[in-house]
Amino acid sequence: MSRHPLATNANFRLLFGGSTVSMFGDQFTLVALPWLVLKLTGDPGALGLVLATMAVPRAVFMLIGGAVVDHFSARAVLLLARGANAVMVAVLAAMVLTGTISMPWVYALALGIGLATAFAYPASTALLPSVIDPRELQQANGSMMGMRQLSLFIGPALAGVVIGTGAHAPTAGSALADAYGLGRAFAIDAASFCASLLSLALIRVPAAAEPGPVQHGVFGKLLGGLRSIAADPPLRAFMFYAAVVSVFVGGPTQVGLPVLADMRLDHGATSLGIVMAASGGGMLLGGLASGAVAKLVRGHLGAMILCFDACIGLALVALAGVHSTVLAALLLGVTGLFGGIAQITLVSWIQRRVPRELLGRTMSVLMFTFLGLGPLSAAGVGALLKVISLPTLFVIAGLTLTAIALGCMTSPALRGIRAQDAAPTVA
Repeated sequence: MSRHPLATNANFRLLFGGSTVSMFGDQFTLVALPWLVLKLTGDPGALGLVLATMAVPRAVFMLIGGAVVDHFSARAVLLLARGANAVMVAVLAAMVLTGTISMPWVYALALGIGLATAFAYPASTALLPSVIDPRELQQANGSMMGMRQLSLFIGPALAGVVIGTGAHAPTAGSALADAYGLGRAFAIDAASFCASLLSLALIRVPAAAEPGPVQHGVFGKLLGGLRSIAADPPLRAFMFYAAVVSVFVGGPTQVGLPVLADMRLDHGATSLGIVMAASGGGMLLGGLASGAVAKLVRGHLGAMILCFDACIGLALVALAGVHSTVLAALLLGVTGLFGGIAQITLVSWIQRRVPRELLGRTMSVLMFTFLGLGPLSAAGVGALLKVISLPTLFVIAGLTLTAIALGCMTSPALRGIRAQDAAPTVA
């Protein structure tokens, strides 16, 4: 039995260690940034706009970021991207702690963080094959994905505790509620970026592993990927359906959960960290159980996912009446479990179905669907919460998602997705 690359490959140990620290650090900003906006403005509309300001450019420029990585060294691009993120998060921490933070600065820093992350995602994906033997990629990817899910489980809870325990500590020159805890959370993320930069600086990528210059224009490649998706009815139907789910789940949870924690749950920022950790924990368990569940449903992935999404919609409806952190965490844990199972099984389905030369572009379109439409939905949800109540939002979003999922049971292209699907014949 072959040894794990963590035991045999020093470059992978450096990449894995730095990425792990960065993953956990990211969770502190993901909890602290929405909380900061609510403490500064008390306005869900502003929260939705900040999330969109950060995430929409990240999604759009991610496609361009892949071409940049093809032209230059993935390690160099990742160093620059994470270095920029370290500086911006450190500035955010300093401004919060000194009481000089204001919404224009929040928007500007959110935009910068989103743009830097757009180049970090494809760079980190491209760097792994450069430091790993192809025969070890599955093990290496499994370790990275597992650690990502673990960070989603533990990180938000730690962030909530850090913010919550600093809620009443004095901060010189700041009248912002929770300023000390928020500043510490951003500072921890900045420190995690610095640790990641150190590990990247120590990595040595063989010259032969560096990709050569891209031979075709990025837009031509993108159009070719879109045409391949359009020519595959099940894949096309799934991409469209994923966009719908992103709108009705991404927006209400990204904006609704921080507002729920602030207005109705019993421990404020700590409650937000707990419910986000419960969602991450559910995803971790779902990822571990995905293979067994796929066998249990005999490979009928399409019907399984539509049923899961119908249940997720009902869980959103149930959030409308929640005032307890424990109950909210339970509901988010269930939705995370379903989401984790769906994520792993569908990515595996796409990897089997799509020809290898089109896989990167297909996955980029999928990431764009989630990372682009979700934040746009969040901006709309923030504006909508000015005219409707939070419980009404959860009820409308949840019932609509459930109705769409059940309605799609009549679509052979979606309902018929099976784990055994092979790649279609390419003319």
